[in-house]
Amino acid sequence: MKTDTLLREEGMRVLAENLGLLEAERFIALIIREPFDYTKWQQNLYDDMSLEELCRKADSFWKETH
Repeated sequence: MKTDTLLREEGMRVLAENLGLLEAERFIALIIREPFDYTKWQQNLYDDMSLEELCRKADSFWKETH
């Protein structure tokens, strides 16, 4: 298990790399400002996506990152 410090550092790096530093900071501010239930949000995240499309996206992501 990663330490809290390491997890925060890696999380900020991932956000900054994918969103840019300004948008990463904005994202964090949104999360802090608004009540946010990740579990509820995640349950509906892929409702509009077919299983085949989700698999294609996962496969594409895997190939890009490995």
